[in-house]
Amino acid sequence: MIAEFRLPDLGEGLTEAEVVQWLVAPGDSVALNQNLAEVETAKAIVELPSPYEGVVSALHAEAGETVAVGAPLIAFDVAGAEETPPAGASDAEEKAQPNLVGYGAAPARSGRPARRARRVGSPSTTADTAVLEAAPHDARPSASVETVIERPRSTPPVRAYAKRLGVDLVLVSAVVGDRVITRDDIDEFAQRAGIRAEEAETTVSAPLTAAALADDDRELRIPIRGVRKHTAAAMVESAFTAPHVTVFHTVDVTATMDLLASLREDRSLAAHRIGPLAVIAKAVCLALGRNRGLNSRWDEAAGEIVQRNYVDLGIAAATERGLIVPNIRDAERLTLTELADALKALAETARSGKTSPAELAGGTFSISNIGVFGVDAGTPILPPGQSGILAVGAVRRQPWEYRGEIALRQMMTLSLSFDHRLVDGAEGARFLKEVADILEEPGRAMLLR
Repeated sequence: MIAEFRLPDLGEGLTEAEVVQWLVAPGDSVALNQNLAEVETAKAIVELPSPYEGVVSALHAEAGETVAVGAPLIAFDVAGAEETPPAGASDAEEKAQPNLVGYGAAPARSGRPARRARRVGSPSTTADTAVLEAAPHDARPSASVETVIERPRSTPPVRAYAKRLGVDLVLVSAVVGDRVITRDDIDEFAQRAGIRAEEAETTVSAPLTAAALADDDRELRIPIRGVRKHTAAAMVESAFTAPHVTVFHTVDVTATMDLLASLREDRSLAAHRIGPLAVIAKAVCLALGRNRGLNSRWDEAAGEIVQRNYVDLGIAAATERGLIVPNIRDAERLTLTELADALKALAETARSGKTSPAELAGGTFSISNIGVFGVDAGTPILPPGQSGILAVGAVRRQPWEYRGEIALRQMMTLSLSFDHRLVDGAEGARFLKEVADILEEPGRAMLLR
């Protein structure tokens, strides 16, 4: 019989998803829980596993097409399945669709799910001569024999990066083996092939001039979708719902930078990359425990203020797909080294494009590290459902009054935006001052709980 698989609810009430790419094609035999496609929601790129075992009979959407939740996505020819539901089954049970997280029956076999084989022809049609010369001899396709290999395992950002450099992932997979290909693998392969990443980046991002474009090519229209669409909607909702107030404070963080320098010299902490953001995150968690208005949300429907007794700390991350804000769960329970480890893992996952919808859901307070871009201050917009966000500026050596004299000190500007419905100006200023006090004298954290 023909079984339809409809796009499931991917979490957080998302209503649609874009098909990034299909991992199967009509006529392919599919195993239970084998990945069918990569789809991009407003928050993340996820892989959809198959709830059926059978043969793909039809794909109901093309790559790049947006599909509504509940709409048919793919059809299977399922052998041996009954045409009618079992006796006693309700209509709800018959129509029920599995959820993304943890759905599907137990796999019928162990091991990594099979992927559709990809055919590689002669070198003249598959890869550049330079790329082929850089590959090991056993990785080069024969000119007379067509080779069948598995589709290379990589993330969408890595595939885009490889395409930009002109690197064939098939050849890279022959070098790295069965593991997921990373950006570093692409860089190493490109270096062996004589491809300079800097030149490729320059070629792609070089400014377009009127002389270089035809009259009908002087504008580039980019569909609004995915992360950009979600970010725009969220920012508009926040800006026109919550009355924003932003306050600034310039902080002498010399003592914090000295502390970090001493921690880096401690061999027992060598495995932990403890940086300024980890100290700021710890200071924020301590200050939120004493200023709970900054860790609350406004429930308009219920007519209530919801005060949280936990901190799910959002960290704004700029990725190739746009701005995302994954969360560190129960951050107030973590030590400084645990926060540093969590920040490192969060950044690596975001850069690889593997941040899941669950990691992006919720959040009670956020930090935006604009200092990494050399920016000193700004007026960040609150993520919906949060009452505070702290923007962290760059650390700069500046002349500053210190113990009655002018000295070169390491300075940072903090920018706090908060929802004035939930937070009075006095509480917002008090919170910012407490964070600043900890950064000026890290030992003050010993006085707080």
